[in-house]
Amino acid sequence: MIQDFKMTGREFLELDSPQQRLYLERVKRMEIMHKLLNELPKSDQNLCNHGSYFLAGNASLCGLTANNFFRKILNIRKAAIVSALPMAAIPFISTVAVYDVFLRDPLFSGDLDCQVCAVVRGGLIGAVVGSFYPIFMAVPVNGSLAVRYSSAPLPGKENLLRFWLTVSQPVFKKMRFGVLVQVLTGVFLATKHHGIYVKVLEKMKPSRDPEELQA
Repeated sequence: MIQDFKMTGREFLELDSPQQRLYLERVKRMEIMHKLLNELPKSDQNLCNHGSYFLAGNASLCGLTANNFFRKILNIRKAAIVSALPMAAIPFISTVAVYDVFLRDPLFSGDLDCQVCAVVRGGLIGAVVGSFYPIFMAVPVNGSLAVRYSSAPLPGKENLLRFWLTVSQPVFKKMRFGVLVQVLTGVFLATKHHGIYVKVLEKMKPSRDPEELQA
């Protein structure tokens, strides 16, 4: 049985399917692009590797600002640090992860060639993850604190949705500028990242020796 298992494993490794060839070509392309990226100026490398931190930092500010607005509306005076920590940390981590997974990684793996598509993704990530998500996140955080400390009278379940819509409306109005900044920041970063991607493509000339790139 062990011998049969070894034969099966060997046959699997020796299997030359189109999916495997496509996967190996993609991995090789990503390695070459990574090496060529290291040949670009440090400013381009830093923007490529750490540019999403700007969008994530603004997301943290949006979370803290929305949290402060809800605390004032609900008359919450306690647990300021407890409510501020998740409102700063979670939007930051989420924005970096989503931007890298849905924009940066597909771009530099060759799965996202369209500049317009990249810019649209950047704007959507900035709007949804970088601004709306922190604002919506502030609702349950401060709602639980309002219940815990009885800082504001909350309605019953039948009027709960209407209550939160009424409470959230002025917050969203005040956060409109922050949402716009996040959309523009996402568009700016996506444009810059696509420009860096084009620079890398220009370096990928057929005349260059592939063995030299892999050295």
